[in-house]
Amino acid sequence: MSENTYSSTNFKPGLVSAIAYLTLINGIGNIFWGIILPGMIIGWSSGFALFCLPLILFTIMPSFLGIFEIIYAAKLLTTPSKPIQPSTTLAKLAILTIFTANFFSMIVGILSLVFYNDQQVKEYFARLNGMQDSKTPDPEAPNLPVTPAIPPPQVPDRGKSTPKPKKPASRKVASGKSDPKPAVKKTKSKAKAGNSSS
Repeated sequence: MSENTYSSTNFKPGLVSAIAYLTLINGIGNIFWGIILPGMIIGWSSGFALFCLPLILFTIMPSFLGIFEIIYAAKLLTTPSKPIQPSTTLAKLAILTIFTANFFSMIVGILSLVFYNDQQVKEYFARLNGMQDSKTPDPEAPNLPVTPAIPPPQVPDRGKSTPKPKKPASRKVASGKSDPKPAVKKTKSKAKAGNSSS
């Protein structure tokens, strides 16, 4: 074997390295952004720093994100690689730094999300974390003949008689002749109604 071949566990795709370096640079940039932007706001506001306090607190958040990004990038860059999950949360938070006017961090977040969706990157993280590769088929079960299930025979109860099924009621077919009885009843009821009103 040549020295240039890598074992499957040590091979790190280029996109994973790109994610690590971009996250490291972005972390450093976010820490500076969280320090420089409040300094500029305080300098511009001269004596009105108290009015800008909510804005200053809002710009410190990229500093905290930068610390977490540096820690994550350091874990990705270690050799041999340690089990670690892809951090889409850091990428999404990097996109949200657009609200602090940090365009570079937004671009790094978008690129990281795109790189995380690459098939090689997904396979790398699955292999790194000891998960089974999605392309590897499961071992097949031995082919055994399938026999249909036969229902058990029904034994009638000797103590109880089984009910006989009821016959459907016969239907009367309408004939062309009308029945005179309902008409008579109507006339009697009309006659009674007429007698009572008089």
